[in-house]
Amino acid sequence: MSGNIRLLSDTLAAARAEGRSALIAYLPAGFPTVDGGIAAVKAVLDGGADVVEVGLPHSDPVLDGPVIQTADDIALRGGVKIADVLRTVREAHAATGKPVLVMTYWNPIDRYGVERFTAELAEAGGAGCILPDLPVQEAGLWREHAEKHGLATVFVVAPSSRDERLAQITAAGSGFVYAASLMGVTGTRETVGTQAQDLVRRTRATTDLPVCVGLGVSDAGQAAEVAAFADGVIVGSAFVKRMLDAPDEAAALDAVRALAGELAEGVRGNV
Repeated sequence: MSGNIRLLSDTLAAARAEGRSALIAYLPAGFPTVDGGIAAVKAVLDGGADVVEVGLPHSDPVLDGPVIQTADDIALRGGVKIADVLRTVREAHAATGKPVLVMTYWNPIDRYGVERFTAELAEAGGAGCILPDLPVQEAGLWREHAEKHGLATVFVVAPSSRDERLAQITAAGSGFVYAASLMGVTGTRETVGTQAQDLVRRTRATTDLPVCVGLGVSDAGQAAEVAAFADGVIVGSAFVKRMLDAPDEAAALDAVRALAGELAEGVRGNV
């Protein structure tokens, strides 16, 4: 296991050794600007997130709800490019030493070139990639280059995934498994529900990889609820909403840093 993916695995293992879930934050690159996005990623890591997913903004983000779509639109109107995403990864990782992944739909990587993207992500210090719309059976080229460059390949499982399918997905993945706790798109919800717990149980039956839950967590109480049964708690829309609601960039950074601190207490059960 090379350095990039090892840092991710070690970070998740360290959280488990502390008897807690890891806190994984998501923010799109280029939002509200490239520099502002880098500052926001650093702020959530400084605030208490263990890992960050940097989103590659997409014009048709099928998994993402209205909050993240709004942020993606702002980033795309600002002209964000893959180079800016990689710069975000590089600067956030260099400043904090924490694992930084990219979350992206497949089409931008396919157009950019798999070999080029994996090489540049590894060079930037990236820990890997979450690929929500890449079918496992079509992932051979990606996995070959990701393994060559020491990058994690994180696949997404859903409550609709049958046990046989779960086993295929987890066998092909590395780093951790992203368990989408609810059917549908990302966004904050009042309760996370029992579907997530059942999905984690079924996924764990197929793999030793950590199983991290996303889609729906927005506060410390929900983070504690998910942390009771998952290896990691993934939060995205709640961070983006804090930034969208802030009156200015300084307030936005304070808001996401504070939310990271609250969620970090949540995953430790200190609610």
